[in-house]
Amino acid sequence: MRTVTALSVVVLASAGIGHAVLSGLDDDIARVDPFRDMKNRPRAGHGMNILLVGTDGRDSIGRAERERYRLGGAPCHCTDTIMIVHISEDRDRASVVSLPRDSYAETPPHTDRVSGQRHKGHPLKLNAAYAEGGPQLTVRTVEKMTRVKIDHYLEVDFASFMKTVDVVGGVEICTDQRLKDSHSGLDLPPGRHTLKGGEALQYVRARYVDAGSDLSRMRRQQHFLAALVERATSSGILWNPMRFRDVTRAVLGSVRADEGFGTGELLDLGRAMRNFSPSSSEFTTVPVVTPGHVVKGIGSTLKWDPEKSEHIFDALRRDEPLSTRPSAGAALRVPVDPKQIRVQVENGTRTPGLGRRVDAALAATGFATTKAPVNAGRQDHRRTVVAYDPRWDRSAKSLAAALPGSELRPVKGQGPTLKVIAGADFEKVRKVRPKDPGQGEFGIVRGDEVTCT
Repeated sequence: MRTVTALSVVVLASAGIGHAVLSGLDDDIARVDPFRDMKNRPRAGHGMNILLVGTDGRDSIGRAERERYRLGGAPCHCTDTIMIVHISEDRDRASVVSLPRDSYAETPPHTDRVSGQRHKGHPLKLNAAYAEGGPQLTVRTVEKMTRVKIDHYLEVDFASFMKTVDVVGGVEICTDQRLKDSHSGLDLPPGRHTLKGGEALQYVRARYVDAGSDLSRMRRQQHFLAALVERATSSGILWNPMRFRDVTRAVLGSVRADEGFGTGELLDLGRAMRNFSPSSSEFTTVPVVTPGHVVKGIGSTLKWDPEKSEHIFDALRRDEPLSTRPSAGAALRVPVDPKQIRVQVENGTRTPGLGRRVDAALAATGFATTKAPVNAGRQDHRRTVVAYDPRWDRSAKSLAAALPGSELRPVKGQGPTLKVIAGADFEKVRKVRPKDPGQGEFGIVRGDEVTCT
């Protein structure tokens, strides 16, 4: 999740700030050489592939903040988040692919960076490659698994993440349900929240909010990254040289990068990405087969789905979008699956058959209608109404999204069945589908589909 910080450097560079403002910032970057002596690498494609890794480094965080944000314990000096960020050659799209840290992996032959012992290739969890062979083995293992050539390497820690979120003024997150995790200390009620550095770190670290564990956490990280892009592109930060410099300096103080990634690369990307926005970004997690692939001596791992994961990596190699852009008539994502929403339709007009038409249209897009529409007590409704018990407000919002222009009307004690009173303004039912697709076909979402609306 700290890799969010590193990507922000790329995104914020869209200001096109000159070398004069960024002069000297290269000196703040700690350098590594993850590509030393690498042979038989994948063929280079079009565009740029950046491997972003997040470590649990926290040495520069004070004791009070560690206690407040549950950052106790010794760091493992391993990567608990790994992402490939692909910047298209025309610089109008960023594709972010999360690689689960517990992915089943097989290393190439290498030398253990601690013991100096020479190892043959062997199986392990992907995040263990860093502890065993540092950035070099991490890059080599990722390239071996994906056949995607990595052009640049960026590594960040807790401190860099917190500083970056604070310097941009916080990031807005929306949730339609309470998010509570006793391990990270996260406790967010439903609604909109502007998270500052420490709270944002709790949000992206949380693993025990639901049964989804690490896969759900990666989706939250992607949502946060999309929100960070939204904040950067809408707040004026990109066009303010001094603020851009401050953000960049806050990030680079805790970043490690390869020698080839510096101010010149940031400026080059910045000039090309002036119109970058959340809709220009797309996010996914490598699809996995049934979780719980147990390997002797390693434990439970996540094994990638060979066909679906190849679809994603082939798109990166070809510099193509991970998915096609939705058409104007594409289904709108809503908080609750329509199949779980029971609906009774009433005809609130004198137009014969309107109730049946509305019922059929709602059923066609997935709602569990009664298929027995009735006439309303009044037939003079000009506007379509969604009447609902306040306890089922998320379902009501999902239903209202399918009825553009409809009025939400809370009715205490109505119960779980929602009521649609069709008015004279009714034109059509808009297609909807569940907001969070999970793995879906390939689990791909655009940045503007997961930010607050």
